[in-house]
Parts: sequence; structure tokens; C-alpha cells
Amino acid sequence: MAAKVNEALLDEAVHHAVDLHAYSNGVVRRLIAILNRTDARLFAQLQTVLETMDPASFTVQRLELLLQSVRGLNAEVYRQFEAAMLADLQGLASVEATYNVDLFRTVLPPQISVASITQEQVYAAALSRPMQGRLLKEWASSLEVDRATRIRDTLRMGFVEGKTTDQLIRELRGTRAKGYSDGIIEIDRRNAASVVRTAVSHTAGSARDQFNRANADLIKAEVWRATLDSRTSAPCRLRDGKQYTPGEHKPIGHKIPWLSGPGRLHWQCRSCSSVVTKSWKELGGADLPEFTPSQRASMDGAVPADLDYGSWLKKQSAARQDEVLGSTRGKLMRDGGLTLDKFSSEKGVWFDLATLKERNAAAFKRAGLN
Repeated sequence: MAAKVNEALLDEAVHHAVDLHAYSNGVVRRLIAILNRTDARLFAQLQTVLETMDPASFTVQRLELLLQSVRGLNAEVYRQFEAAMLADLQGLASVEATYNVDLFRTVLPPQISVASITQEQVYAAALSRPMQGRLLKEWASSLEVDRATRIRDTLRMGFVEGKTTDQLIRELRGTRAKGYSDGIIEIDRRNAASVVRTAVSHTAGSARDQFNRANADLIKAEVWRATLDSRTSAPCRLRDGKQYTPGEHKPIGHKIPWLSGPGRLHWQCRSCSSVVTKSWKELGGADLPEFTPSQRASMDGAVPADLDYGSWLKKQSAARQDEVLGSTRGKLMRDGGLTLDKFSSEKGVWFDLATLKERNAAAFKRAGLN
């Protein structure tokens, strides 16, 4: 058991937030692949529509009729997207329910009883609580409608402006030279990725809420943690380190509202929270004679000092640093003397290794990476 329970819980909260971020990136890749696999069929159908449509006889009504097959395929792919996303979130709900319980049972003295929560509780809470104004299931439908509307409106405007079929397809799809990232429907990929990342943090936040509510007798505060990196949003920076009551989330010693909570305050929010458990005395003190002196000392109820991500990462094992940064950057941190802020620009853009070496040649030399 760690010397201080609340310090161990904070360390694990940051660790878990890093893991969740990596997990959400993996989910995004899998789900965007579903959209990408259908692109060829979608654009083949669009090509047919455009070749069938005589610009001289263009009407909105005729375009709507011809786009029926395109809308059908678009609806089909987003049904697949929704099913895959919900399956991932259901699995995440199971992992998160177990994680929170196991963490407390590992860190707290074994004499303390920890209440469990279930996957069903977490998943139901995630589905029933709005995420950025809509339920999770509504977001997939919204993505589908948005893409269909974007395609339709682009074609309408294109016909009015006299654009050719090739020009319209290129405008929608983008160019091969730029990896199709300059096409109009790239907006929909970005929006889908944003929904998925937010849904992951929304589900994890639902698990924290359910667990903390079930164990409110052990917890005296939840602390907002918004220190993952330099790109933290202004609303999250404002709340970083602020304490709230467990369950009800009323401000403690300040007036800044919890709102949706960490991980859900805004799109792609990566804030998390840690808990401050009650001290041995607050849990019963003399009525808990079975506690050893070291256990009593570990449960002092103190709020851990603020911990920024760079300081946290520096304390981790070499294997953990390499997992987060990659082996070269990990070695540069350990042996080259580089701090985390040196790996990215002031705007949070990650430097590639060539740029990093150009800017920090001495660090590469110290780390034996020349």
C-alpha cells in the first residue's frame, strides 16, 4: 500500500487518463475505417447520379430523387458506425466499473468495505445522460444527416455554378495528393472522431460518477484534474485543482460550477478527476482499532499537491515513459535532459524526430542518439 492513499489515487487517476486517451485513439481509428471502407461505393453512386443529371434540366426535386440511393448507403454505414461505437462503449463500461472498484480495494486498507458498481449501471447512465446536448444514440443519427445534407448542398451549389462531374467529386472527396484530407466530407470524419473521443470520456465519467456516488461514505471530495498537457482548454484550466462534493458536485471553497464534469465539459475534453478519501479519524477513528499505525498514517485525508503531467511522467518507469512518448523521446527525457514541453510547440503541435533533433542536438548527443 502507498504511503499516502490519496497520493496513490491521484497518481492512478493520471495514469488511467493517459490510458483512456490512447484507447480512444484506437476506437477512432476502427470506427473511421468503417466510414472509409464505404467511400468507394458512395462515390461510385455519386458518379452515377451526376452522370444521369443533365445540368440543363436540373431541379432540386430531381436531385433529391436521384440521391435516394446515396442517402440509403449513407444511412447504412452510419448504422454500422453506431453499432460498433455502442459495442465499444459497452465494453468500456465493463472495464471502467471493474477498474474503479479494484483500484480502491488495492489502495485502501483491506478493512474498508468498498461498494461495487455494475457494467449495466455505467452503460445505462452513459446512454441516458446527454452528451453535449444530445444522447449518445442521437449523435450517430446527427452525423448521418449532417453528411447527407453536406453532400446534397454541395451538389446543388455545384450545378448552379456549372461545375463538372469531376470537379464536384473532387470537391466532395478531396484530392489524392493531399490524402483526401481536403474534401468536404473530411469534415464529417473529423466530427465523427470528435463524437467518439467525447463518448469514451463521457462513459468513463459516468463510471466515476456511479462509483463515487456508491462510495460517498468514504469520499470527502472530488478534485478536478486538467493537467494532461499544454493544450488544456480555458474552462478546464479554470477548474483544475478545484474540489467538489462527491455525487452532488457542489463547489467546495469556491463558486465555479461542475457543469458536465471532467471529460465531458466540452468536445474531446481530456480532464479527469481524482478523489480525496476521508481520513482514518473521519471514518471512525477509535472505532477502527483494527487499523495498524501505518494504515492510519496513510489515510490522513489530505489533498495531494497539484501534479502536472510532465512531473507525473518523469516519475514513471522507463517502460511507461516509452509507452507514452515512444522509445526515442523516452530516452531523450531520461538521458538527454529534455522536459515534456520541449517535445511540442507552444501551440501543442508535436515535433517529429527530425525537427526535435534540429532543435535539441545536444540532448540527442547526451542520450547517445547521434
